[in-house]
Amino acid sequence: MAYRFSPAIAKLINALGKLPGIGQKTAQRLAFHILDESREDALALADAIREACASVTLCSECCNLTEDDPCDICQSRTRDRTRICIVENPRDVAAMERIHDYRGLYHVLHGVISPMHDIGPEDIKLRELFQRLQTHDEIEEIILATNPTIEGEATALYVARLLKPSGIRTTRIAHGIPMGAALEYADEVTLARAFQNRQEI
Repeated sequence: MAYRFSPAIAKLINALGKLPGIGQKTAQRLAFHILDESREDALALADAIREACASVTLCSECCNLTEDDPCDICQSRTRDRTRICIVENPRDVAAMERIHDYRGLYHVLHGVISPMHDIGPEDIKLRELFQRLQTHDEIEEIILATNPTIEGEATALYVARLLKPSGIRTTRIAHGIPMGAALEYADEVTLARAFQNRQEI
């Protein structure tokens, strides 16, 4: 007869198993790790999750996660307010901010268009983007920084097509061979994109 966890432990394992990239065994390992921790540490984790869920919301301007509305980036007087970089999710904002080269604003779509998963343009934050563009005529450039996936490319092309009549300059971040990688291991699409985006030196 298979071993059965107590209802409380099973509930914890099931909740942890819903996290991305967490399988059943990892969920069990995490659950037992949490229960092995001191009660104070385990409850501190629960409190941190509860507090984040209660206090974090979407910025009314860029749709990034924030506790203050508008967020720090949208409020900043030092950002270039003529450019908006469109990304798929809040993690991408963090990635872009790490390079310290981009000083414009952002717009977070919270997903990409994916007919296979029944996600259409109305299911991501596109309406909010175009409402924003109507109220901010200082925008001169939209930078499309969706991921180089089929869905990311389709979303970028869709947004670019909608933006065309506005006259706002629309650019796409370059994708190609990563530093330290060998050409022989690159797939055809990556290699073709790297070739197309070559620059004069």
